[in-house]
Amino acid sequence: MAYTTRQLTLAELQTAIDWAAAEGWNPGVQDANCFYAADPSGFWGGFLDGELIATLGAVKYGQGFGFIGLYLVKPGYRGQHYGIALWRAGMASLQGRTVGLDGVPAQQANYGRSGFVLAHNNIRFAGQAAGPTVAAADAGVVPLAGVPAGLVWAYDRPFFPEDRRQFLRHWISQPGAHALGVLRPGGLASGLAGYGVVRPCLSGYKIGPLLADDAAVARRLYLALVARVPAGAPVFLDVPALNPAALALAQHQGLQPVFETARMYTGVAPRLPLARLFGITSFELG
Repeated sequence: MAYTTRQLTLAELQTAIDWAAAEGWNPGVQDANCFYAADPSGFWGGFLDGELIATLGAVKYGQGFGFIGLYLVKPGYRGQHYGIALWRAGMASLQGRTVGLDGVPAQQANYGRSGFVLAHNNIRFAGQAAGPTVAAADAGVVPLAGVPAGLVWAYDRPFFPEDRRQFLRHWISQPGAHALGVLRPGGLASGLAGYGVVRPCLSGYKIGPLLADDAAVARRLYLALVARVPAGAPVFLDVPALNPAALALAQHQGLQPVFETARMYTGVAPRLPLARLFGITSFELG
């Protein structure tokens, strides 16, 4: 039998998203479209006699960063080295870049053999939306659609190793999502004090990113985002474990930890302002 690897089409990437759903990863409804927009050449598949049996995201950002995700092998083909062959192809496509991933802690040793070093853990918190509250009427929280795009890109830039505006254009405007920001006291002339996005998933809604100057702004954004989803819907927030204010926000809102990942990098880990990072955008794309 012939095994080959190549880049995936958008339709084939949707198959990877469907597999992720079957594994309980609860992807976003629009994840395939948004992920593909980030880097159409960044998704790989392993094909056995023409059948897609393994997938891997190896997404490139700018000139110096890449992120690994959606590493899946179809049940029935696991343990036969199809995954590692695809891993090597994906990693080769990112040669010369610092590479990040979010893996389950139990796999840290395996990733370590490929040169990945632990930077910090992320914790997924889950709870339920309370429904519309006074937070929905917070006049200081505005739709990002009304904020000049340049202000959004400028605020986001310190939180990621490379410019990711191509991805964010699609992420912020995806159907069914709400993207909100908080302006600094001087208004548009002073820029953003934070922004966040909540998107529909197969089950409930995920908030991410959630970026803010301080915990008070993060709380306002969180409450405003949750107020825009149906009451009782599951809500998820992925928090860097090194940010105590983010952990406190999740706990104060009645969220419970349900899952944990290990954020790892090859090379020198990027210096990101984790104290202002209250919600990870996506475990699949960083």
